[in-house]
Amino acid sequence: MPTGPFFTMLDKVDSTNNYAMERLHAGMAKHGMAWFAREQTGGKGQRGNSWFTEPGKNIIMSLILEPFQLKPRQQFYLSAAIALCCREFFSHYAGEETSIKWPNDLYWRDRKAGGILIENSIKGQTWAHSVIGIGININQTVFDERLLNPVSLKQITGKEQDVIQMARDLHELILYRTTARLNGPLELVIDAYNEKLFRLNQVVRLKRQGVVFETYIRGVNAAGKLITIDEKEHQFDFGEVEWVL
Repeated sequence: MPTGPFFTMLDKVDSTNNYAMERLHAGMAKHGMAWFAREQTGGKGQRGNSWFTEPGKNIIMSLILEPFQLKPRQQFYLSAAIALCCREFFSHYAGEETSIKWPNDLYWRDRKAGGILIENSIKGQTWAHSVIGIGININQTVFDERLLNPVSLKQITGKEQDVIQMARDLHELILYRTTARLNGPLELVIDAYNEKLFRLNQVVRLKRQGVVFETYIRGVNAAGKLITIDEKEHQFDFGEVEWVL
């Protein structure tokens, strides 16, 4: 059910990221296009996890960006810029207790409000495009018991929201703010990301290879590595450690 050249509503798909990829491969998609789904039956999260969501209650959206100004080795700048947009968007309603949990989950206090999955197409030294999947809990109040710490905007504010209009607003915000950020000094993107980082300058518990340990969060570098310090400084790649909350 198309609603315009750049924002399309879908009743039901397996995954909005899969749908966007299919449109790209068919030559029917371009920079800035977005697809919003009322229902997603096979949503994807980070590290191969599933994204469970109640039909019609939340933002389930994928969009296509062509970050031509970035080189393939600069992928984390895009990830950080998108995470900042989602955090800015959600904090407008939920307040300043909204943060970014490394690498790109959306948190309110100690609870997960949303997540981002970016699938990049790199051809040699050319970054062809990115499919950016975003899931944000808006009106849902009952969650799958397998989820450890979910929260929705309705649970935070007590108010029901117009999910479709919110998705449109987020789409516009991402197109405007991401372009502005990535065309400016890139170090400012990392600085802004670290300012909103979950548990920055706090001791946290992480798990690596089955061993839980305490360490102090120093920030994230331009390569997207989490920097912590205890007896010594560490730099962790995504997937190398997990949070123990």
